[in-house]
Amino acid sequence: MLKKRGRTEPGDDFLTEEKTATGDRLRQYVFVIRELTAREIKRKYARSYLGIVWSVLNPLLSMAVMSMIFSTIFKRNIENYPIYYLTGSIFWNLFTESTNAAMTALVDNKGMLVKVRLPMEIFPLSRCFTAMTNFGYSLVAYTVMLLVLRIPFTPYMLLLFFYAVLLFLFAVGVGYILSVFYTLFGDIKHLYSILLTLLMYASALFYPVESTSELMQKIIRANPVYNYIACARKCVLEAALPDMGQWVKLFVWSGGVFLFGKLYFHKMRNRVLQKV
Repeated sequence: MLKKRGRTEPGDDFLTEEKTATGDRLRQYVFVIRELTAREIKRKYARSYLGIVWSVLNPLLSMAVMSMIFSTIFKRNIENYPIYYLTGSIFWNLFTESTNAAMTALVDNKGMLVKVRLPMEIFPLSRCFTAMTNFGYSLVAYTVMLLVLRIPFTPYMLLLFFYAVLLFLFAVGVGYILSVFYTLFGDIKHLYSILLTLLMYASALFYPVESTSELMQKIIRANPVYNYIACARKCVLEAALPDMGQWVKLFVWSGGVFLFGKLYFHKMRNRVLQKV
């Protein structure tokens, strides 16, 4: 039997109300994440005269120091060494800042966890959004250096944003796992700092991969963070796309770790609430 034009079924009102409620919740969560992100940025630069300008200056100063030290050593192996290092540096900082901040998010906000009815995932996620915001400011310094060093613009450079989003998803997944670990086992913070040191040297931030042994090259290429850095360098310095193997690694690491981290976080939420 055909439904008359303009007539609503009994269930239509319920569906409309459900969609409205879902939309309201999403807007509320977005608002909370935005406010938490703004709070973290303000707190980070609260006692600084230059404030958020440091997000632009830090990568430039770091690049200047590393270029003075290593550019002559690797001059024959790496063309445009400052951009080579700066590309790796801003992606590495996105990952480390996201995961380090997300790790302590639940403990730092334990008061809100108990008093406010919000999804627990919001707190680690907001820390990662803060790191992503700082990454955006770092791109200002990056763009300036591209202009100063006269690196020609190509459409491939737009992929930088895509690689950053994939790395962001990977970092969020890691951040979810670390936030649970830190709540249950506080010493993970010190163990993770050691792991980050190892990962940094295995990410080829300031040296060419080809200058290492075959075994070391395999270890570096197995490092997920290095894959994001290598793809970013390829689109900027070589104006080229990653090969199929690199694409597979990017999507597997980003999607796999994000989903695993989210599922693990959801599974452990009750234990976390009991512990905080």
